[in-house]
Amino acid sequence: MSNDAFLILFLILITLMTVIPLFLRRFKIPQVIALLVAGMIIGPNGFDLVGRLAPALSFLGTKPGVIESHSLTLINSLGSLGLLFLMTLAGMEADFKLIRSSKRPVIALSILTFLLPAISGYLIYAYFKAEDFPGKLLYASLFASHSVGIVFPIIRELKITKTVFGSAVLISTVITDIASIVLLAVSVQMKKVGMVQHIEMHKTLSLFDYIDPAIFGNYFILFFLLIVMIYFALVLFLIPRAGNFIIRIMNKGEDLMITCFICVILVAVLVGEFLGINLVVGAFLAGLGLSRLMNSQDQTASDAFHKFESIGYGFLIPFLFISIGMKTDLRMLFDSVGNIQIIVLTILGLVCSKILSGWLALRLCGFENLKGLCAGVMTVPQLSATLAAAAIGKELGMLDNNFFNAIIVLSIVTTLPVPNIVRWIIEHYDLKFHESQPSEKAKIDVSDNMQDNLL
Repeated sequence: MSNDAFLILFLILITLMTVIPLFLRRFKIPQVIALLVAGMIIGPNGFDLVGRLAPALSFLGTKPGVIESHSLTLINSLGSLGLLFLMTLAGMEADFKLIRSSKRPVIALSILTFLLPAISGYLIYAYFKAEDFPGKLLYASLFASHSVGIVFPIIRELKITKTVFGSAVLISTVITDIASIVLLAVSVQMKKVGMVQHIEMHKTLSLFDYIDPAIFGNYFILFFLLIVMIYFALVLFLIPRAGNFIIRIMNKGEDLMITCFICVILVAVLVGEFLGINLVVGAFLAGLGLSRLMNSQDQTASDAFHKFESIGYGFLIPFLFISIGMKTDLRMLFDSVGNIQIIVLTILGLVCSKILSGWLALRLCGFENLKGLCAGVMTVPQLSATLAAAAIGKELGMLDNNFFNAIIVLSIVTTLPVPNIVRWIIEHYDLKFHESQPSEKAKIDVSDNMQDNLL
């Protein structure tokens, strides 16, 4: 594609990414949803902006098909980098002191928001295909996963990232995603082992795509869990030391420092991908490893964090939501009459189990009902990780078209309304969130005034 064609398309795309969210802001629509809507409008299932403009730009010497394919590849690639930056920043903004203070709600949310949805997904799939055990585990993993890419922007936009509530929801979301990824890997390997003939699949960087899983026998789960734990320990041990080394050898304000940080993060992510660990988890862990450094009083580290944040939120992360919107096809809602039962049970089972598990977890930790409801609602969206897992399942033949379509519809109807629902609950009921654990005196006051249901 010629440089001129690229610049024209890129200018139009950036303009729409700016204008549409600014317009929708007048209706109090969050930026995340505005970008998703913008992607739907300009994507192949909407106005098909790239497809329509490509023939008009062919006079610049490039075939329309080349312009369209290169443009979509670029958008998707920038979206993948946006996901990496989003998860890294989510890890960087985690406060280790706050993690310790929110240990109880983190544990409760992690356990309940994994188990209840996973059981729900397992039972719903079993209702239709009781004999397919790997398929049941796959559907359970889809239900158990959260969408950190949606949850974190909501928490950040509401300015509650440094609160016990926000920290508990974010950290438990990542822990649950890790557990669901492990469950997904187990179900996929069980399917591969049980297949008489391996179907030809698109290869990834994961070493498990190149070795026969049967060599692990009955110990694959233990082997994979061991790999995951070793990876976590190494990332959290080595990344902070690499960050300190970069700051020590660089001059204050040197732009090369950001390049070095990005290089370190990419190495951590790619090593994780090689070990079969999802990009989302690797990027978050890399950010978590850098969080103490970035949240310290060191001015050089603070400046580096703000530069990294500007690159992410100012440029790459919007492409993540634009690319997701461009892949969304709302017509699926009207083309699914044949599998309406699967769709209805999938949506009801996931939404009810997510909300119930989040509410129950925080109620057990002493939060009031509305905060428990908010936590449950925040875990409802199923987006990139869920869609990626569903695609893997479809490619392996673990999910037929009916179940795959149900997951696509689920992603659409659970992602769009959630930010507005959470915002409305918090603003309408004027919910307040503590930035740290209450003091001993506050705890005594709380016990004397349980009717207020505050931490």
